[in-house]
Parts: sequence; structure tokens; C-alpha cells
Amino acid sequence: MAALGHASEEEHFDIYDEAGAWLGTAPRSEVHARGLWHRSIHCWLARRDGDRKLVLFQQRSSDKDTYPGFYDITAAGHLTAGESMRDAAREIEEELGASVPFEALIPLGEARKEAAGFAKGTAFVDREVSEVYGFVYDAPLGSLTLQAEEVAGVYEADLEEMIALFDGELDLAAAAGFRLGPDRQQLPSTVQVKASDFVTRPSSYYSGVFRALLLHL
Repeated sequence: MAALGHASEEEHFDIYDEAGAWLGTAPRSEVHARGLWHRSIHCWLARRDGDRKLVLFQQRSSDKDTYPGFYDITAAGHLTAGESMRDAAREIEEELGASVPFEALIPLGEARKEAAGFAKGTAFVDREVSEVYGFVYDAPLGSLTLQAEEVAGVYEADLEEMIALFDGELDLAAAAGFRLGPDRQQLPSTVQVKASDFVTRPSSYYSGVFRALLLHL
């Protein structure tokens, strides 16, 4: 991804008004500085392990501008100018090394997000509309190849426990997976996660997605 200081190389996003009407395009930095509406894709991977139904999630790299080290959607990304959701689905393979046909994605609805904060000392306002998808992954977690610049590790947890976590019925949920070592090798890892360890979104977003995924496993 281009550095924000090089405007000629910077990503451009399609921008929209609050009703979803297209307004034009703008550089990524301007989009986040001015809080312009733009689009993104969310893809949650889930799998069965015997009788267990699991959801996969990533840990963001410590080098990320926003929410470094937080747990997040299995794979996600912005749509650059002119891209469709089909085009943006490439983020799944880029971040996780999993080749997922767009036709195999399960539509789970739309999510709208408005958030404000600071990224490396610079204020931002993030307003985005996301199409949310699921995918039933039929390979073991260790088959994933992570994009180290974006993803520090990947974990999986029981879907029912994750629903209870975001419904406020559990304080902690157990997850197992791997993190990347200094030479990008897979290091097995187990963690106890709290809802507050995840990128800030309404709890209903997480629990709603997880309930929808249960229906497809």
C-alpha cells in the first residue's frame, strides 16, 4: 500500500453520500480525514471440526495504523475506485492465502460503521458501508498463509461461545491458532479473548454474524 505522503501513488476510493449515491472519488487520506462514505468487504471464515462449529478471526499486525494488535474479521478490505465486491474479494487470498471463489461466498447482509479516532497521531473519521459474507472453509487452520504486513496471527473459537461473549453472557472465550514468528513461521498459540479485544463495532454486529454463520455449518 502506498504511503499517504505520496499523493500520486495513494489509493483512491469511490465516495458516496449518506443515502448511497455515488459522488466521485477521493484519495484514501482525504476520505478518512473528511469522513467520506466509502465501501468495504467483510468475509468471515467458519469451519466444522467434528461436532464443533468454529469461526476464524485474525489478529491485526502491530504495524497497522488503526487498532494494532486487535482481533478482527477473518479478512476485510476497502474497495478502491471502480472496484466491485467481486474484485475486492481478492483481499481474502491476499491476507490469508486462501483461494475463495466469489460465487462460494454466503451473503450475510450489510453493515454501516461510523467511527473516529487517531492513527499514528492523525485524526480520522471512518464512515463505511460493508457487504458482509461468510465462507465455509474445509481445510485446517494451518493451511493458511498470512500476509505478515497485515495479519499477525489467526485463531478459531467455538461459535456458540463467541455469541455468548458478545451477548455479554461470557467474559472470556478460548481460541486456538497460530501467530507469525520473526521468520514468518507459524507458532502455535492459544488465547483467552474478551469482547473488548476486538475492533470496536456494535456487539450486535459480531453476534449477528456469528448466528448467521451457524445456519450454514
